[in-house]
Amino acid sequence: EGITLQIGNLPSLAKKVKQTVVCDFRLQDVAFGGQGAPLVPIGDRLLFREYDCCLNLGGFANLSFEKDGIRMAYDICPVNIVLNLYAQKLGHPFDRGGAIAASGKVLPELLETLNRLHYYSESPPKSLGLEWVQTHIFPVLEQTNASAQDLLCTFTEHVAVQLAAQIPENTMVLVTGGGVYNTYLLERLKSIKPLKIEIPPSQLIEYKEALIFGLLGGLRLRNEVNCLASVTGARENHSSGNIFHP
Repeated sequence: EGITLQIGNLPSLAKKVKQTVVCDFRLQDVAFGGQGAPLVPIGDRLLFREYDCCLNLGGFANLSFEKDGIRMAYDICPVNIVLNLYAQKLGHPFDRGGAIAASGKVLPELLETLNRLHYYSESPPKSLGLEWVQTHIFPVLEQTNASAQDLLCTFTEHVAVQLAAQIPENTMVLVTGGGVYNTYLLERLKSIKPLKIEIPPSQLIEYKEALIFGLLGGLRLRNEVNCLASVTGARENHSSGNIFHP
């Protein structure tokens, strides 16, 4: 509907820290007809071009890569936004290493239902959010009355299947985000398709997005492109972000 809300009183922040603040990168992109996301691919292009693609495993899995000189990027599927919830039902903040999922079993009918969701056949630009998960994922999982272990196992398999469907064989992939620590998920992915998975040091795993948002701010201060129309669906590439001085 052309609406995006970014939290935080940023003019006040600029004054408190006595630093220039660049923020609200999504607003202009939405005004230009884009989805306001994803924003990280410009950083992937500029900082990590030695990899065939960059895969982030956070609340959602998203992929970024070059195709015919154009940066492509989109959300693949939910990951931790679902896995963490079912781990918490068992009293754990998250499924450490995917151990709980590994203790369960895959439910074939549920897996097939998840893999048939319409979003997966849509063409990019496309992105996911909590509302989509609440509408299309949680009701499907809840109506099975299965154990949390089996739901974790099945959904982990679903994630692995969707990731494998989007990445060509023998691709060199830089993987970041908290999902990197889910060794069971990565094992399932590699068992489905041979990939050259590169896992960087923990600092980059956990702070790659923060690093790139800093880059977005720097690009905006120089009035250089930091939003790519090829990934957000906007009318044109542009330099986005509000600037507040102390």
